[in-house]
Amino acid sequence: MTYSFLQHYWWFLISLLGALLVFLMFVQGANSLIFSLGKNPEERRMLMNSTGRKWEFTFTTLVTFGGAFFASFPLFYSTSFGGAYWLWMIILFSFVLQAVSYEFQNKLGNFLGARTFQVCLVLNGVLGPLLLGGAVATFFNGSNFVVNKMNLTDSLQPVISHWANSSNGLDALLDPWNVVFGLAVFFLARILGTLYIHNNVNDDIIRGRVRRQLGVNTTCFLALFLAFLVRTLLKDGFAYDPVSGVIMTEPMKYLHNLTDMWYLSAVLLAGVALLLYGIVRTAVNVRYTSGIWPAGIGVVLVVLVLFLCAGWNHTAYYPSNVDLQSSLTIVNSSSSLFTLKTMAVVSLLIPFVLAYIAYAWHAMDKKKIDRDEIAHGDAY
Repeated sequence: MTYSFLQHYWWFLISLLGALLVFLMFVQGANSLIFSLGKNPEERRMLMNSTGRKWEFTFTTLVTFGGAFFASFPLFYSTSFGGAYWLWMIILFSFVLQAVSYEFQNKLGNFLGARTFQVCLVLNGVLGPLLLGGAVATFFNGSNFVVNKMNLTDSLQPVISHWANSSNGLDALLDPWNVVFGLAVFFLARILGTLYIHNNVNDDIIRGRVRRQLGVNTTCFLALFLAFLVRTLLKDGFAYDPVSGVIMTEPMKYLHNLTDMWYLSAVLLAGVALLLYGIVRTAVNVRYTSGIWPAGIGVVLVVLVLFLCAGWNHTAYYPSNVDLQSSLTIVNSSSSLFTLKTMAVVSLLIPFVLAYIAYAWHAMDKKKIDRDEIAHGDAY
């Protein structure tokens, strides 16, 4: 296992975690629709009892995503998580708010009322996908940071990277294309949320509302995502010389990545086809309730390709708009050969972890959520 192979391998694992995180944000998507799909307290408790069984998977994947980035590409972690901390703090706060809301909305002594915590779940359902999408969009549009490794010799302030302004990451939301992608992720999460509820909640009234929401959110998602994708493929990208490490702009770099790595183009097309299949079949077939699975797999494939296009094929995955040579690549921001090799051995346990998650998911979903369970069983 060469150093270059391990750098590419760990970027693949980071990309896979990011793709799984986007899929698991069906929880946030469903949360944002609590008051649209549930018109009375009983129906809203059915929805929250469904997503309440899965929110831990999303939160755990988010933490694992950050931890994997810290271990394999620590310079990105210190630059983005350390410099753009206001953006990441708002994201994390929204997820903490979600956990608190699930736990306390129906507890005795809740003087705020259940509806207050339900509004907090909606807030998480909006902010989580929107801000995470905006953060990921900076992989293609760049951020305002400077990296100077010589600062390590400064005994008073040995800080390698710093943000070039006082916004500490909130300036990402001033780029309209970051907002476009954030909104695309938001509507995608709502699509996945409706498909999940359609599969997991056995109630004809709620399923009827799901199918109506599906069309609106799909239209919005396709318009936003296609606009972002076309613009990204046609705009200048950020490449680096594999010999000198010098970073430069390259016209249509991300389109070149898809043509150079043709197998990623095939995976992208397959992912789009699976996503559309899950949506369309759910929309036209009243009895079909398994759309979350082809659509979910499709989302994982599409997001995986986007991440790989951002980091493979000599591409700077975290460009700096202030100092081009400060841009981060999988070469100049990775951990040592020893660290990557040691973690690669540990990563062999991943299939066993995924198998356990699949087993736990199956065990929780043996019985669909219905009104009888809410009336007689434990519910959020």
